[in-house]
Amino acid sequence: MTEPLLSIENLVTEFRVEGGVVPAVNGAGYHVMPGETVGIVGESGSGKSVTVASVLGLLPSSGRVVSGTTRFAGRDLLALRERELEQIRGRDIGLVFQDPMTALNPVMTIGEQIAEGLRRHQAGLSRRAAGARVAELLAEVGIPSPKERARQYPHQFSGGMRQRAMIAMAMANRPRLIIADEPTTALDVTIQAQILDLLRRVQREHDAALVMITHDLGVIAEMTERVVVMYAGRVVETADVDSIFHRPRHPYTRGLLRSLPRLGERRDELPAIGGQPPDPRRLPDGCSFRVRCDLSGGRAECGFQPALTEVAAGHVSACHFHAELAAEEVA
Repeated sequence: MTEPLLSIENLVTEFRVEGGVVPAVNGAGYHVMPGETVGIVGESGSGKSVTVASVLGLLPSSGRVVSGTTRFAGRDLLALRERELEQIRGRDIGLVFQDPMTALNPVMTIGEQIAEGLRRHQAGLSRRAAGARVAELLAEVGIPSPKERARQYPHQFSGGMRQRAMIAMAMANRPRLIIADEPTTALDVTIQAQILDLLRRVQREHDAALVMITHDLGVIAEMTERVVVMYAGRVVETADVDSIFHRPRHPYTRGLLRSLPRLGERRDELPAIGGQPPDPRRLPDGCSFRVRCDLSGGRAECGFQPALTEVAAGHVSACHFHAELAAEEVA
């Protein structure tokens, strides 16, 4: 059986803040197979982006990985020095961020920024060859007049074009894994569809794995093969996309799906999950979701943290009462 390209196990990450320490990731773990598309979904603050930042050494100075293991292509990323991680980022792992205007350098041209990544990871690449590759990449992601556009600055690009340039930069060295963190949040619906189509196409053409981090379940349904659901810094459910959408086995996943508008249904108000995600500084004992859960009913079992349990082939859930959801189907 093929080994995972990326494997994260029991990851714990915390941030130092005034007055103490905030746990942001609490034992999270998942894996990504070669060529696979995995969606990471959950409300803001669930730990989706912090998990990836922990793996890639991109935490701010206030953050630190307390424990856990992360392996990429067999290498323990947490054991690598910063210089070694820099070689992996941009070469083997390409990153597409939510806001390209903050990710791109405003005082460098688009071409210079893409070429910088090429020359850093391809020793001996000439300036002329790098320029030709930049134009090729910009054309590949659908930017017209790529040679002229390469000489322009980020502020001269529209939002959609900046995101295309970010994708070109991420794909420059033909990475084995692309991580896209909310890549379409700031874009209108039409441009969002174009960017998703572009990501799908470049992933297929480069035979890369893709991790799609988003709060948008529509994007998850359209783009992914397998879904990881996170809540309060933990993974609470993992399954293939069809099982997640039609046979969820965690009440949090079910609540997220019920809040989606559906074609053909007329509702005055969409059902929402009651309450708010817990303050990470004051996580409740036991199951973190129990105070918002319509399945718990104050049952004593919910006072104990549920372990991830295989409930079907390839389907795991962290709920004491997952069997009670088995008979339900979310259309």
